[in-house]
Amino acid sequence: MSNIDQREALDPEMNAEPTRENSKKNVDRTHWLYIMVIVAVVAGAIVGLVAPDLGKALKPLGTGFIALIKMVIAPIIFCTIVLGVGSVAKAATVGKVGGLALAYFLTMSTFALAIGLFVGNLIHPGEGLKLQPYKSATGGAEDPTVQFLLDLIPGDIPVLPTLVLALLVGFALQSMGKAGEPVLTGIKHIQGVVFRLMMMIMWVAPIGAFGAIAAVVGATGWAAIGSMLILMGAFYITCALFIVLVLGTLFRLVTGLNIFQLMKYLGREYLLIFSTSSSESALPRLIAKVQHAGVSKPVAGIVVPTGYSFNLDGTAIYLTMAALFVSTAMGMPMNLGEQVGLLVFMIIASKGAAGVTGAGLATLAAGLQAHRPELLDGMGVIVGIDKFMSEARALTNFTGNAVASFLIGKWTGELDIEQARATLAGTSPFDENTLLPENEH
Repeated sequence: MSNIDQREALDPEMNAEPTRENSKKNVDRTHWLYIMVIVAVVAGAIVGLVAPDLGKALKPLGTGFIALIKMVIAPIIFCTIVLGVGSVAKAATVGKVGGLALAYFLTMSTFALAIGLFVGNLIHPGEGLKLQPYKSATGGAEDPTVQFLLDLIPGDIPVLPTLVLALLVGFALQSMGKAGEPVLTGIKHIQGVVFRLMMMIMWVAPIGAFGAIAAVVGATGWAAIGSMLILMGAFYITCALFIVLVLGTLFRLVTGLNIFQLMKYLGREYLLIFSTSSSESALPRLIAKVQHAGVSKPVAGIVVPTGYSFNLDGTAIYLTMAALFVSTAMGMPMNLGEQVGLLVFMIIASKGAAGVTGAGLATLAAGLQAHRPELLDGMGVIVGIDKFMSEARALTNFTGNAVASFLIGKWTGELDIEQARATLAGTSPFDENTLLPENEH
């Protein structure tokens, strides 16, 4: 679930300035976290190559971090699904635009998840790594001291029952109307606490990534580095093809416009997203730019913010590819039935993978725990390379929402196609001064 207030997200007259200020403050902090994780991954790989035994001994660091992630899976899933059911109701009540947008988002997210599964089955990332759960280097038994420290972390709560309960509670509160709003407000505050806890846990990510990468490289050498590079390369290529072939074809067929011209028009936003690894930072600019390009203000004000919670194409591709990577690397590949079940679960749970650093990892962990709990021990490797794939995720999510605003605008008769052509062709350039605070009303 996005950290943007749902009522603001569905308000065409939303004021973007406070969001931009808060986003800038958060970006500055998470940017340092991003750098720390990269340094930790490189250092872990070096330790694993130079001192394999030491690297394998560091595995509990990664195991402990994954245990912390498991600890908050159920609260995140519960809060985001309950609030998500409520926001779907709000979006639908906006009318034709909201209902059409939600139907489109659900379709595209499902398609993106399926593409991730297809590519994952095609390349078999992680094959041959044979990752193993933590075992002490002495005698194969778990080290008592390490196990005691790991046992200090609270146990996880079953995910599937939590998901079912959250859906039932969400629909129950929805049926209560205004009487249920105080409860939704309370859950929203609890969600804020859970996400703050998640952010605190993510500041330990460099330590977890260091231990996990050192352990897997120490055990398998260059094979681990090669497998991670294959996954990252395949993910980037898949996202690029999704943007050009899937989104580009839809964009051309529905509006007659060119996806490459749209990407050029949004060039500044792409640079901002690439430097921050978050599409949240560009949300106010995207709303302003699609309005300038001919999308009506009500459509832009509904579709773009709602899409930031419900239209996460890049995240969807990542979730299924990463899940298959972990299962293959653990030597326990998922069968077709488990993959279909994973896809259905991710369609629902991925709605909570936006807006908060680490929520994507929590969603991935939830999917694995719901279908194959034994695979969670292999997630440490994903922690290490997750940040390297965050740019592609964010750029794909952003492009998907930009395209969605034009498509919904066209389908509802709220797109000035001549203005759109002139803007994307460069004959009607966007005035950056309109984003300055003194020019906002």
